[in-house]
Amino acid sequence: MFLNPFSAEFFLVKPILNLLIWLYNVLPGDDIGLAIIAVTILVRILLFPSFQKSLRAQKELQQIQPKLEEVKQRYKDDKEAQTKAVLKFYQENKINPLSSCLPLLIQLPLLIALYNVFRMGLDGDISAKLYPFISDPGYIDAMFLGFVDLAKSNVVFAFAAGLAQFVQSKLMIPPKVKGATQDKTAAMMSMQFTYIMPIVTAVVAMSLPAGLSLYWIITTLFAIGQQWYIMRKRST
Repeated sequence: MFLNPFSAEFFLVKPILNLLIWLYNVLPGDDIGLAIIAVTILVRILLFPSFQKSLRAQKELQQIQPKLEEVKQRYKDDKEAQTKAVLKFYQENKINPLSSCLPLLIQLPLLIALYNVFRMGLDGDISAKLYPFISDPGYIDAMFLGFVDLAKSNVVFAFAAGLAQFVQSKLMIPPKVKGATQDKTAAMMSMQFTYIMPIVTAVVAMSLPAGLSLYWIITTLFAIGQQWYIMRKRST
């Protein structure tokens, strides 16, 4: 089957799928779970600079929050003047408020590709998508460590994915600034992200193969470690 050379499958799905199968072939035990963990870690290492940039921008926004709050309070009765003052404040401090979000948006195509890769790998329908130099294992054993079937949903893995998401969400909440007030919309969004997203993650994970939950657990734990390191390092 001919692949469009400009498609996401050509650039992302097929290379990562071949990497997954190669790791499955070379890692001991023929364990697809270990291969998924290895691919996840390699991808996170590849995206490390992007996440670093995002986290540092987030930290800078937290550090200027007290001064930014002063600007907002100064023009709290004039929303138009407040908006102009806030934009001017960002310009003077050379801060792009979207810089903490852009790297994450860039990563979305890769995350979608990983989803498709693990789905295909667990289904076993891969022979037509392998490079000539990658050996076709023929049959992929979906058992992880001999007792968890990654091709089926798993409540424990789903719960662990939601818990990891909750911990990461809590770490992303900026510290409260003394005397500062958070508007209702921002407070509601913060609450939804912190408490509702982990529940959504767990519920969705219960309907997906456990291999995808395993990926989400590993990538979130990696992100938690990186986030904790950046935030604590720059606060000392």
